[in-house]
Amino acid sequence: MTDVTVGRAGRPRTVEAAFVLSLAAIALQVVVWVLGSFVVSPTGFEELRGELGRDGATRQLAVSAGFLAVLGALWLLFCLRMRAGDGRARIALTVVGLLSGLFFLNTLSTDGFRWTADGGIGDLLLTDVLPDLPAAGAIVMMFLPASNAYFSAARREGR
Repeated sequence: MTDVTVGRAGRPRTVEAAFVLSLAAIALQVVVWVLGSFVVSPTGFEELRGELGRDGATRQLAVSAGFLAVLGALWLLFCLRMRAGDGRARIALTVVGLLSGLFFLNTLSTDGFRWTADGGIGDLLLTDVLPDLPAAGAIVMMFLPASNAYFSAARREGR
């Protein structure tokens, strides 16, 4: 039998930790987008303005922000469903997290380690690795024995 440490709501702490890590991943995605678009020089807005003009850059960033908002809302929905015991949401979060990690590996294979280029190690960590770390931690937490027991019990109860 697995020793399950249960939180206040009857969920294992591993599931709660996965939920919090997923929320952190969502927040970091937003922070990285804002920093890349408006703060870290050269900003995405500056580069787009040079290519598309001010109106085109504003329109492109609005589309990008809308896309990020929709993805963030879906991610949050899956996080809430996972926290409630939905195993399908756990699988969806795992697949999306793994795909995100594969995109990072693809970036490394095409661009190499950018600390040897102009961007520096901070650029690599900020844009590619940092948002994926909490997502990877959430995946691990969702598949620990206590979490597996919780999702199995939820499936038997029909949640």
